[in-house]
Amino acid sequence: MSEKELVVLVARKDPEELEDRFQSSLKELQSLTETADGEVAKIITQKRERVHPATYLGEGKLEEIKQEADDSGAELVIFNDELSPGQLRNISEKVGRRVIDRSQLILDIFASRARTKEGKLQVELAQLQYLLPRLAGQGTEMSRLGGGIGTRGPGETKLESDRRHIRRRIDDIKKRLDTVVKQRQQYRKRRKDNRAFQIAIVGYTNAGKSTFFNRVTESQSFEEDLLFATLDPLTRQVSLPSGFQALVSDTVGFIQDLPTTLVAAFRSTLEEVTEADFVLHMVDAAHSDHLQQEKTVLKLLEDLGADHLPVLTVYNKKDLLTEDFIPDAYPSLTVSVHDPIDLKRVLNKIEEVLKEEWHEYDVFVHASEGKRLQQFKSYSMVTSMHFYEEKEGYALHGFIHPAHPLKHQIL
Repeated sequence: MSEKELVVLVARKDPEELEDRFQSSLKELQSLTETADGEVAKIITQKRERVHPATYLGEGKLEEIKQEADDSGAELVIFNDELSPGQLRNISEKVGRRVIDRSQLILDIFASRARTKEGKLQVELAQLQYLLPRLAGQGTEMSRLGGGIGTRGPGETKLESDRRHIRRRIDDIKKRLDTVVKQRQQYRKRRKDNRAFQIAIVGYTNAGKSTFFNRVTESQSFEEDLLFATLDPLTRQVSLPSGFQALVSDTVGFIQDLPTTLVAAFRSTLEEVTEADFVLHMVDAAHSDHLQQEKTVLKLLEDLGADHLPVLTVYNKKDLLTEDFIPDAYPSLTVSVHDPIDLKRVLNKIEEVLKEEWHEYDVFVHASEGKRLQQFKSYSMVTSMHFYEEKEGYALHGFIHPAHPLKHQIL
């Protein structure tokens, strides 16, 4: 087990910002630091209206940060905001140790979490795009960083070269990712041609998406009480209570103030959501700032152009609630994804929501039309099926997606 790196956290509070929102963001920075294997030695905050263009905070505060870091033996200072290249350099000189910002910390976690080739390429692209303007002229600035938080990941050995090399590498990764994106699009097109119904699980990081995904699909996606446990989207088949077959995708967790380079790099992964037919929004109901987290996710869905899809909000972790919980969204359920009965409730509720969106139908299928009968069972929700001997066939009642080709076969 590697020794944890001691860290001083620094946050500026805008006088206009709500105290709850500020505390929640600070707590999140702490969780991010712990996820990256850091140990918080000290937290320093300052109320300040404007950011100092050169040093972010004032001289006195930087002196205090240096003193605290000296006293606690912390070798790293992490700021809760994104710092400009100049600010990073100036602060580092003043406090005499490594300084990174929130964005770099998140990139670092993503770097250690990426498992697939695509995930690794996306993280490296985001890291290089973030670091390019921050290479302080010499081109070899980064080589003096040594190990530790903020220096990990696929990009780390490449950072020791000059800007030209980095720009070439960025172009190269973009080309390779384009190929992956094209493959992904073809895969999606195949699913669409097969009329596979897709459910995307979205939510703030650590809301319980992977736990739910694993339970309902009986698969083994990475599941841990850590931020960003899942980076690489997985898709599995799931059978809804009526027998209707759907595909479920687990997606990367969202977070407030996600670095823009990261959103851009993970665009193709996040686009899984835009291709879905239904969104399952998981919310950590026990989190003190769950309303803000909900808003962050809804805003990102809007940015991705996925805000028109039918959504079921699942408020998870009801076992951790200490007081009555009032849902903010409709339709919604409050559950614990560890409870098998609650999992069934979620699947039933998905069908309930779909019934409101879909077209109700009655159709008669002759016993000799086995394939057609199977199609109705797989591609629609069959709510009742009766066999009539005298007619030698089945009377089906159910619900079907308004745009499904099968709908034209219903007279």
